[in-house]
Amino acid sequence: MTIGLLLTLAALALVDSTSFGTLGIPVYLLLASERPRLSIYLATLAAFYFLVGVALMLGLSTAMERFGDTLRSGPAYWVQLALGAGLFALSFRFDPKRRAKLGRPERRFEPRVGGPRVMVLLGLSAGALEVATMVPYLAAIGIMTTSELPAEQWVPVLAAYVLVMMLPPLALMGLRGLAGAWLEPKLERLRAWMSRHAASALSWGLAIVGFLLARDAAFYLFFRSP
Repeated sequence: MTIGLLLTLAALALVDSTSFGTLGIPVYLLLASERPRLSIYLATLAAFYFLVGVALMLGLSTAMERFGDTLRSGPAYWVQLALGAGLFALSFRFDPKRRAKLGRPERRFEPRVGGPRVMVLLGLSAGALEVATMVPYLAAIGIMTTSELPAEQWVPVLAAYVLVMMLPPLALMGLRGLAGAWLEPKLERLRAWMSRHAASALSWGLAIVGFLLARDAAFYLFFRSP
């Protein structure tokens, strides 16, 4: 294992640490609940990402290769095309400008705050919704796989990667404990900004993912040489 590899993984982890699940939701929880609830959420999210990484490293990629021919068949691409078109169409339901033209209220995304069980469910939901679109995380798994690291190396590296992902919210927790009065209005402004732009970000995200899925399927179905 080289220093260059570790630095690359650390950089990818820092990029992942800025996602809505690892930074956005914790800001909401910092303002809306006590630190123990945020700790439960972060612990759940970290455990989820670690276990997903372990599963990928242990052979989910091999399983995908086994069924690769089926996934690259015509019927599978028609399903992909329909899914992509559906996601693209769904994106317009969340577009704030379109909703304003139709006279519909703007959608606001506020995480539900509750007891430990709710925090666990919130952590699992955030992880499940984001993991497929977290390109840096998937890239890090691919790098470790192609580097052929033994388990005694990639297990602690994967754990460290997930820990780095959690550093920003952990730092905010510590900073709020030391300087809550100074940090509170800044967190509130950040929360308000994220609340205003969450719907627009979701709309664009659905549109981009839907377009890419549909484009890939359409190329195979209509433009690929037989």
